[in-house]
Amino acid sequence: MQSQIFELQYALDTFYFLMCGALVMWMAAGFTMLEAGMVRAKNTVEILTKNIALFATACTMYMICGYAIMYGGEPLLNGISGGETLVADALSASAKNGFDGDSVYSAAADFFFQVVFVATCMSIVSGAVAERMKLWSFLLFAAVMTGFIYPMQGSWTWGGQEVFGLYNLTEIGFSDFAGSGIVHMAGAAAALSGVLLLGARRGKYGSNSEIRAIPGANLPLAALGTLILWMGWFGFNGGSVLKLADIASANSVAIVFVNTNAAAAGGAIGALLLARLIFGKADLTMLLNGALAGLVAITAEPSTPSALQATLFGVAAGIIVVLSILALDKMKIDDPVGAISVHGVAGLFGLLIVPLTNPAASFIAQLVGAVTIFAWVYVASLLIWLVIKVVIGLRISEEEEYQGADIAECGMEAYPEFVR
Repeated sequence: MQSQIFELQYALDTFYFLMCGALVMWMAAGFTMLEAGMVRAKNTVEILTKNIALFATACTMYMICGYAIMYGGEPLLNGISGGETLVADALSASAKNGFDGDSVYSAAADFFFQVVFVATCMSIVSGAVAERMKLWSFLLFAAVMTGFIYPMQGSWTWGGQEVFGLYNLTEIGFSDFAGSGIVHMAGAAAALSGVLLLGARRGKYGSNSEIRAIPGANLPLAALGTLILWMGWFGFNGGSVLKLADIASANSVAIVFVNTNAAAAGGAIGALLLARLIFGKADLTMLLNGALAGLVAITAEPSTPSALQATLFGVAAGIIVVLSILALDKMKIDDPVGAISVHGVAGLFGLLIVPLTNPAASFIAQLVGAVTIFAWVYVASLLIWLVIKVVIGLRISEEEEYQGADIAECGMEAYPEFVR
């Protein structure tokens, strides 16, 4: 009877993990559509190519070395063992100590769930460097980011290892439930280092601090991408509960779903209202980024707030992201999709508000964790970008940028019927 209970739990938790991983993989479509809608028509094919190629690169590099770096053990070149040993070990432990309710799921399911997180982190970089970076330079960086830079900081946080042997973030009380810092702020840090080296798109900033808007080609696609991301986030946060097959876990999953949705709604409302006050109009792009900022912020701790608290956190994140986008523009940091503000600034905000509802976390520990993640990813990424710049260059030529990255990098156009 006990064996049957364990086998049922193993099946349910594994299935839940896999389905949440599939939802997170669907977020790749969200990033792709969002970015394709926010760039100009002449750069659409290149941004589509980048997003699909980076997903393939992330999956391969994380299999070869990333997973082993992050959690210890051997590279997964020969596959992953089945679950018989896991269940047998759990049964043995239960016979000695009584069943403690720990998760029991396939190691392959765990790898799949982790690998789609890596791809999500890299997708953040894609939008920020859009419209002026060389495709192959980006993909070369993606291989290093997903195979080494991300797994290293992941080993210090979710992996529980010491930061260069100096201190242990887990032991000092750092908490990041589903990755506001580990995934989102890390992606933004890598993006920021690349954007600073690249410089702004030509024509974006004029003399006398003039900021010129460069509208995206397809806002319906951008809206669709945001809604896909909103939906995929239920797998992102919900799957991070790590289990489903008992009453407490099922209730926790339901709370996480409710709070994730509430924060997104709050973020959208906060950004929309602030945009109306500042611009006098309902700005769709700010609305979309506000919803995403709410999602990023709640990702650090979606299991302990009430629904009202989650909504208020989302409202604050939506307001913050609008101010951040405007501030970065004033500093002439050109981010076509607002990725640095949405994932970096809102990610930091999400980490710092965890202690408000989770007494196990402390503000100092959250700040130390945030600084550790940002410093490592920013510096390591900057070094890799610099090496790539010296070896093959980062930016397409002025003529190619004027013509569009689609023709220069991919030799085709997304909307050929509209081109004379």
